[in-house]
Amino acid sequence: MNQVVPSVKSELRQEILAVTPVIKQCTGIEIYGRKIKSIIFTTDVSIIANNNADAVLAVYPFTPTPAILKSIMLVASVPVFAGVGGGLTTGQRAANMSLFSESEGAFSVVVNGPTSAQTIEEINRLVDVPIIYTVVTETADIASRIEAGVDILNVSGGAKTVDMVRKIRQEFPDFPIMATGGPTEESIMNVIEAGANAITYTPPTNGEIFKEKMEKYRKEVKQ
Repeated sequence: MNQVVPSVKSELRQEILAVTPVIKQCTGIEIYGRKIKSIIFTTDVSIIANNNADAVLAVYPFTPTPAILKSIMLVASVPVFAGVGGGLTTGQRAANMSLFSESEGAFSVVVNGPTSAQTIEEINRLVDVPIIYTVVTETADIASRIEAGVDILNVSGGAKTVDMVRKIRQEFPDFPIMATGGPTEESIMNVIEAGANAITYTPPTNGEIFKEKMEKYRKEVKQ
């Protein structure tokens, strides 16, 4: 029997930022019994509080700080994958940030492409949550990072993402892979078919969302 999934909304929360439905076709990655397919890539707390993704990828191009993570954890209603550095922030500092992230309730910690196997080992000794390693080039030494303690790969290769995912899947048939899906449903499906288990989605910015809303308001005022 075909059943329609009921949708419940409130008067003041009707404009939730929804990820594209095609992401549901991936297998997902199960973490602590929770299946995660869609991962929204943002640190904007207003977007984090108003979306329907399964998890939040909270990484940003600055030195990770406890204050930023605390603000994200405060508003997030889904698991948070917390960026802990690995580029400029290495060694014991990255490990300490990982421990703080775990204590704040992060579901996993995310390290950048330049992160050494030694830093990953230090993090792995200190925390129990999964470690996600970001793969940004085709030449990355993935095997050494996995041996050091990486649990999930996050492939972010720009235009080469599909090829990178396909290559990694051939080398590591059963290893969990999340990857950037690109801007269209077709590009997302290509990444899924290449072997990605979960998809990271970059939402529109606050300014872009506001632009659409302002256009709507202007039309209503004219009427």
